[in-house]
Amino acid sequence: MDRRESIELTILCLLHRDGKLLLQNRVKPDWQGYALPGGHVEPGESIVDAVVREMWEETGLTVLHPKLCGVKQFPIDGGRYLVLLFETEEFTGTLRSSEEGSMEWVSREMLCEYPTVEDLAQLLDVMLRPDLTEFQYLVDGDNWQVRLR
Repeated sequence: MDRRESIELTILCLLHRDGKLLLQNRVKPDWQGYALPGGHVEPGESIVDAVVREMWEETGLTVLHPKLCGVKQFPIDGGRYLVLLFETEEFTGTLRSSEEGSMEWVSREMLCEYPTVEDLAQLLDVMLRPDLTEFQYLVDGDNWQVRLR
């Protein structure tokens, strides 16, 4: 039995400081709303290097000491889409936006006032609660269910 499968490997990173989260107001039509910045890990690239690179490209900030805090996954044709979730409060640089969307510091208490991507609240739970590490979409036809563990 072949245990290999195709994996599309990506990262997301939560930068937070003083009760605020750095969110990106995404402009791409496939996943619009306020979301965490991130992107794909390039072939041969270190995963931590991908976090640093993606965050710099999308925010202008250099993240320091990103910590792996969970995974998000869902099935795609022929395999799995895997998102490694990182967080840190340590970074340097000057915040800027990118072609991916505008960046904004948002108070966690005010998230309900923002048009966030559909699963942001659950994703933040996985990233910030010590009892959770996995966000998984279970797909049955057109029905997508979230399982947090």
